[in-house]
Amino acid sequence: METVEATVQSRVLVVEDYKPFLDFVCSTLRQCPNLQVIGEAKDGYDAVIQADALRPDLLLLDIGLPGLNGMEVAHRVRHHSPKLKIIFLTQESSEDIVREAFGLGAVAYVLKGNAARDLPVALETVLQGKKFASRGVDRDILSRPELA
Repeated sequence: METVEATVQSRVLVVEDYKPFLDFVCSTLRQCPNLQVIGEAKDGYDAVIQADALRPDLLLLDIGLPGLNGMEVAHRVRHHSPKLKIIFLTQESSEDIVREAFGLGAVAYVLKGNAARDLPVALETVLQGKKFASRGVDRDILSRPELA
């Protein structure tokens, strides 16, 4: 008798206001058998509502969103779901913003310009329990004790 191992799927909420990029992200996620897209949000307020209702394991979050920005979304959802893994997927690359993102509990920071290459790697890294930052982001931030 053969034993079939069940694949544990991480439930993902994607928050992105630019539809073509949202479609790209969801398409990328659907290629990962251990991920299931359970929702999409196009603004910060909807992201908070959906995160509360759907209780995802993983949140892919842009920073520049209508309504609430991604940092405020992260702050609010982190308060209600402290174990939620947050991956920022954004154009913002300043050290202050990256530091703030990891300070809010982000486990990965992916620059949109590198997303085709970095998003699959970031997802795999995060699912292995490690942190990730795109090229072009100060990766030394990952090793700072105040963000560990």
